[in-house]
Amino acid sequence: MGLKPIRVGQLNNYIGRVLKTDPILANVSVIGEISNLKFHSSGHVYFSLKDESSKINCFLAASNLERITCPLEEGMEIVASGYISVYERGGYYSLNIRDIEVNGEGQLAVQFEKLKAKLEKEGLFSAEHKKTLPDFPSKVAVVTSETGAAVRDIIRTIKNKNDYVDILVYPVLVQGPAAAGDIAAALRDLNENYSDVDVIITGRGGGSMEELWAFNEEVVARSIFDSVIPVISAVGHETDFTISDFTADFRAATPTAAAEMAVPDTRELREYLSGIKESLAESLMQAVEIRRNRLAALDPNAFAKGISTRIAYEQMNADRIIESMGESLASRISSGRERIELLKALLDASDPKSILSRGYSVVTDEDGHIISRAEELKIGQNVNIETGSGSAGAEITRVN
Repeated sequence: MGLKPIRVGQLNNYIGRVLKTDPILANVSVIGEISNLKFHSSGHVYFSLKDESSKINCFLAASNLERITCPLEEGMEIVASGYISVYERGGYYSLNIRDIEVNGEGQLAVQFEKLKAKLEKEGLFSAEHKKTLPDFPSKVAVVTSETGAAVRDIIRTIKNKNDYVDILVYPVLVQGPAAAGDIAAALRDLNENYSDVDVIITGRGGGSMEELWAFNEEVVARSIFDSVIPVISAVGHETDFTISDFTADFRAATPTAAAEMAVPDTRELREYLSGIKESLAESLMQAVEIRRNRLAALDPNAFAKGISTRIAYEQMNADRIIESMGESLASRISSGRERIELLKALLDASDPKSILSRGYSVVTDEDGHIISRAEELKIGQNVNIETGSGSAGAEITRVN
């Protein structure tokens, strides 16, 4: 015969007592993704944890929220620890949470941001602490796994680009609990015992955040910062960023890019030097030719030959000048003679004798004064008459 019927409240109360006494449900940890997150004005937090097939309601009391260090966000995957209880009035059960941890990469992301903020505040990322890469390194140290693809890519790239630089591979663990300490120890050892190393490349190939985590450890970051030798960080792929990238002097997107960055191209350098050599040779030949010409000018025979040529040239110029001066003087004499002849003709034409020869005469008184008007004459006055062929005396008997 069945049990006596009970009320709903009694059933929920009984289920609650059963759940509380169950050793598993009284202290359970559940992995899931946060959804329907709500922060109540009372300080309590309500949300659901869900996976691919199911979900469970969760309650986080305000008193427990104070102990949670990570900010809760929609879609975050967490590990929620607590106990299962039944809400008798609503008739549903929920996970009453005591503590929360961010699961997997979410937890790592929180640790990453905390360490990044700490080191940035201390100045480990400041540009003023960054060292420059040498223009012509003679030795490059590679701190990475000796069996990974990264070391092969780095060596191949450096050798293809530069046939002068030496490569020192310093093998370390790049994954696992001991990797960070191994990398940090290698960096310290290179600085203390390998004074001929000019550049350090440290890193590894791609992987998940957990696999790259050694390069997010504080001990590695501080070893990079303390390195006197410039450090290039080359961890993972272009989209991967680690604490080492921020602390290093240079960040390369990939190990191959780090190798390209670390050394100059010796082929290009040789072509550049060859061009300089040709330019210097051409300049030298021009200088030699100039000095050869100057030296030839100092040779006595060449100098004498040059003087003779110069004298002949100057003599020719002198002859041409003398000839030109003679022609100019003859022209001036001829012009002067013509002018004199003209003046003589004019003078001759103005000569009184010439005028008298043309039938004119001049009458003067006894004192030799020329009488030019008839009224100047007086009856009985003696005058002298001058003609072109001679002179005669006369007495004035009549004046008209």
